[in-house]
Amino acid sequence: MADNVVWHEGRVTREQRHRATGGPGATIWLTGLSGSGKSTIAASVEEALIAEGRAAYRLDGDNIRHGLNADLGFSAEDRAENVRRIGEVARLFADAGVVVLVPVISPYRSDRDTVRQRHVEAGLPFIEVFVDTPLEVCEARDPKGLYAKARAGEITGFTGVDDPYEPPLDPELSIDTTVTSPDEATSLILSLLPR
Repeated sequence: MADNVVWHEGRVTREQRHRATGGPGATIWLTGLSGSGKSTIAASVEEALIAEGRAAYRLDGDNIRHGLNADLGFSAEDRAENVRRIGEVARLFADAGVVVLVPVISPYRSDRDTVRQRHVEAGLPFIEVFVDTPLEVCEARDPKGLYAKARAGEITGFTGVDDPYEPPLDPELSIDTTVTSPDEATSLILSLLPR
């Protein structure tokens, strides 16, 4: 960052934003393999929050790659930058009083830990949810046909096949979608949110 860049404070407090948005902002970071159920759970939580009058928004990993991160590939460096950018946007949303749902594979622990630290420094809640669905289940689901392409050699560097996934060491919540429904997962996540 350049030395001449200074954060400019506004005239609205975080508490005023919370009153306007129905409650405090937070980032709910859902990590797990492709096909684990991250996006399905995030959409369910977003819907539940909106229904109860809370400001909420999903920063889905694939959706972000259509715009903000369209210039990034899938190398380790690009994945780190993808997570960094999404984490910074999520932090801004959370500061604005929005509950941000971030369903992103985010395979590397250090990248997720950096996003958590940025939230901690800003005094904002960061809730890591490990969608711990076994690889064989994710591969059987294969909603986008990506596992089949990776196994056929059409895609390289695919998380869980020929690129590693580093599970969280101490997430706030672990969910195995083979035994937990999206509705049950939603209730569990909502119970962790600041009110």
